[in-house]
Amino acid sequence: MPTTLSESQLPGLNLIHRGKVRDVYALSAQELLIVASDRLSAFDVVLPDPIPGKGEMLCQISNFWFAKTAHLMPNHLTGKDIASVLPAGTDSALYARRSVITKRLKPVPVEAIARGYLIGSGWKDYQARGSLCGIALPAGLRQAEQLPEPLFTPSTKATVGDHDENISFDAMVAKVGAPLAEQVREATLRIYRWAAAYAAERGILIADTKFEFGTDEDGTLYVMDEMLTPDSSRFWPTDEYRVGISPPSYDKQFVRDYLETLDWNKTAPGPPVPAAVIQATAAKYAEALQRLAGISID
Repeated sequence: MPTTLSESQLPGLNLIHRGKVRDVYALSAQELLIVASDRLSAFDVVLPDPIPGKGEMLCQISNFWFAKTAHLMPNHLTGKDIASVLPAGTDSALYARRSVITKRLKPVPVEAIARGYLIGSGWKDYQARGSLCGIALPAGLRQAEQLPEPLFTPSTKATVGDHDENISFDAMVAKVGAPLAEQVREATLRIYRWAAAYAAERGILIADTKFEFGTDEDGTLYVMDEMLTPDSSRFWPTDEYRVGISPPSYDKQFVRDYLETLDWNKTAPGPPVPAAVIQATAAKYAEALQRLAGISID
């Protein structure tokens, strides 16, 4: 059965960060323990109601993609046993499927976004300016239309409660330097193209996705944090995809759509989420995990 964990409690371990979804503990100067909670964020606000089993599904699908793309890009996983680092008395079953031990890397301070379709903030940007994050696009494109080629559109990395902001590639170069910016862009698009082709064979279109990268002490670049999850991506069922609308999805767009019906200013605190929305969202995550990775959390 899926477990539920809103907030990890691991006495004796050094909690260094509690993010929108993940809790990060320092194990040593070289390694971290990352725990995916069942917290749900939307519009960069953590909502009060968890999605049972969500952290397990996010962790399992990330691990699946990290393994599948290891030939394209090294990742932060060490493969070490979770139970070996948990404090005495901890319910290991609660953490087994939602936790990973990773290399401790220096994060690249941008979100690396790949876009294959014109949707979300990209669609709004195009409607207003005819471009996407400063990249000129052909006239006459419609909502959810496939882009002529996948685009790399970086953004800032917001803290909890703040909003990510799209930035130009030149702004990223100014922030991290041209060599690293070029390396991140190339890696982002390489992984996205491979994953999009893989998912398409399984009836899912990856409209866009967000990666995070980090470097080790030698300057080697790794993909880290999460990868191609329903939290970091838009997954569309191929058989329901239509140009001109926002297609149904296997991600938290279901929650976003509900929140858009409320009189809420999209700032903390977030509103309660009805049980029916929670259950439907969990079912969408579970279906994506099953279709893409053949994994069932039950």
